[in-house]
Amino acid sequence: MPVENMEWRKFIKMALLKRFEKLLLPQTTALLIIDVQERILPVIRNHKNVVQNTLKLIKGFKVMSLPIFVTEQYPKGLGRTTAELKTELSDAEYFEKMSFSCFGATELFNKFEKKNLTQIVITGVETHVCVQQTVLDLLENGLQVNVAADAVSSRRETDYTVALNRMQDHGAEITTVESILFELLNVCGTDTFKKVSKIVK
Repeated sequence: MPVENMEWRKFIKMALLKRFEKLLLPQTTALLIIDVQERILPVIRNHKNVVQNTLKLIKGFKVMSLPIFVTEQYPKGLGRTTAELKTELSDAEYFEKMSFSCFGATELFNKFEKKNLTQIVITGVETHVCVQQTVLDLLENGLQVNVAADAVSSRRETDYTVALNRMQDHGAEITTVESILFELLNVCGTDTFKKVSKIVK
């Protein structure tokens, strides 16, 4: 068989192959950081890891010029977003709320719709309260949700574990910070890939 025909068949075969439909795409993905606030962090399990892993996502999303949103639960009582994150969040949009779910920050959900953001990456606290209720509400409204398991936490391990299982049972993608970033990159060898690789090391 001529080489040209072999290459053409290879091209046709690749064109017919399907990729997993829930892989994150840069044009439809946003990062939502839920209530990583000064006064609640000290009682959260592994809170330093949560902050550091959230920072990796923030920096990676900024390198890829992807949108970032931040919520703050009753900031008068729980304080503002921790300074470690705020230094990297100059371009993020903030939303205050009283409800546990970010559904209470109505304009946030409207932003997702207006900007055609259908894949939402989640970090924050607490996994079994604000994170879980937000994730379930996002799913109910037809959005895909990817929870970074290494960037969410609760005060108690049982609450954290049960919440992750429940969210997954209802359709959330449970994943990790590094998986999220490399999924969005899709390919290696680019300047963006090199910058993100340095972030996750």
